[in-house]
This record gives sequence, C-alpha cells and structure tokens, in this order.
Amino acid sequence: MSKLALPVVSNAAEATFDCIYGRGCEGICCKNGRPSVDPAEQAAIKGVVSRVLPHLRPEARKLVETEGFLSKRTKLGQPMLRVVGEWCVFFNAGCTLHKVGVADGDAYQYKPTQCALFPLEQGDDGAWYVRQWGYQGEKWDLFCLNPKESDKPAIDTLASELALAAKCDEEAADSQKPSKKKKRIKRGRLKGTK
Repeated sequence: MSKLALPVVSNAAEATFDCIYGRGCEGICCKNGRPSVDPAEQAAIKGVVSRVLPHLRPEARKLVETEGFLSKRTKLGQPMLRVVGEWCVFFNAGCTLHKVGVADGDAYQYKPTQCALFPLEQGDDGAWYVRQWGYQGEKWDLFCLNPKESDKPAIDTLASELALAAKCDEEAADSQKPSKKKKRIKRGRLKGTK
C-alpha cells in the first residue's frame, strides 16, 4: 500500500485539541452521541454485537437486544445509533466498539467513522477542519472544542484521526474512478484503519 498523504486541515495553524478522556473527561462526546451508520458499518457492528453485549450498560443491553442498535432517526441519509439514558448505546466507561476493536487489533474497525474522526469534520467543499468554538458555525459547546482549553496544536494530537481522514480521502477518490467493468465503486467501510 502506498503511503497516504495527510489531508489539508483548513484551520491547522490555529486549531488546538487534546482529548483528555480518562483524565478529567468521561466521554462527554458520546453523550447523546448519534452518529449515522452506513451499511458497511452496520454490518461490521452486527458481526460483533454478540461480543459487545456483555460490556454494555444494562439498559443499553436490553434496548439493543429488544430493538437493535439503530434508531429510526437518520442523519446524512443513514440511520443513527440509538441513545439510552442520554448516552450512545455502545458507551460504558468508554466506547465498547473501540474496546472490542482494540482487542481484535484495530481500534476503529467497528467504530462508526464519524466517531473515529472526532473532532475532525469535512466541510461542504471537501476540506477538513478541526471542530472549534466559533469556527465554521460550530454549535456544540463541548469544552474540548474550546481552543483556549489546550495549547497543544491539533495537527500534532490528532495523528490517528488525520491518518483516518487520509484513508477517507483516498477511498473517496478511488470511488470516483471507474473499475474495469465501468462500474462505480461504492464507498463502504474503511478497511485496515488504525
């Protein structure tokens, strides 16, 4: 595989970010977390849901077992993960999909791409940016999106997220190239993400 070029981040010069999960933050980005989940991500989660169930909060496990992990709400044309007790159903002192992924050798393999990329976002123009208060109309008031909370450049602290964004860019570019059969390649679950 060729080495991926890291994406251009439009606010790289001024953006700061330092995830302090487990060091003062208990995963507030997962509170009411409702990422959209595309069909490939749904299949990846379905493939491990039986292994994830024992790690869920009791009320989340009951909901997933009786109604599934997808809500009827949609975002970006895809169903969203369910929330129970104000938290993503897969949150229990951290992301259970992340934990199972780590155990299987790839932290992001079961986690929705929107979650794995946080706080990176792609604008309508295709350019990546770090979500920050006051930038691109950011409305989420999470303390970690306040540029005054950290003096660490986001471009340094978000290495794995930037690598994942590069894979997203590469996959999107590949999907625009016709295959030998002149068909378009449909974008699916990212493979080999770390």
